[in-house]
Amino acid sequence: MEKKQIRIQLKETLSKLSKPLYEEYSQQISSHLCSDEDWKRSKIVGITISKFPEVDTYRIIRKAWEQGKTVAVPKCYPKEKKMSFRIISDFSQLESVFYGLLEPIEEKTKLINHEDIDLLLVPGLGYTKEGYRIGFGGGYYDRYLKDYTGKTISLAFQLQIIPSFKTEYFDIPVAKIITNDEVIVVK
Repeated sequence: MEKKQIRIQLKETLSKLSKPLYEEYSQQISSHLCSDEDWKRSKIVGITISKFPEVDTYRIIRKAWEQGKTVAVPKCYPKEKKMSFRIISDFSQLESVFYGLLEPIEEKTKLINHEDIDLLLVPGLGYTKEGYRIGFGGGYYDRYLKDYTGKTISLAFQLQIIPSFKTEYFDIPVAKIITNDEVIVVK
């Protein structure tokens, strides 16, 4: 099956996730993440601002702040098809951009270099147990991961784990996938 078809199927499956299950699964994933050694060791975490039905990252960001971690969130530049990460210290430093996504307000946030991010939580729609991911189709993370050498983890509902898909030369697997049921260590 082609990535485009898999994306459509996964979006449909995720849209049927009930609010109670979404909350429960997100809590389980958050709990697994906070117990993970890579999380415990990290000082600076790169993470997206979730949009339903993605795993809820608001609780994870709050937990990071509680634990004294620095939180960096992506800012996309659609014309260049690139992104950077900027440090936020509260949610008021975000603004709604294209597709209703929340991104950091440049005037209120500070740019951080990719080599300074200890742990990058990489979003996606679907994942194989080998760590390959199907993103949302923009290719932003594929380009960013090319030069990123820190730890990578993806957060996913168990129903986002798929048997396989045709990978391409630019696909870079994540090192670990944390779901509501298991922690999949890839490398």
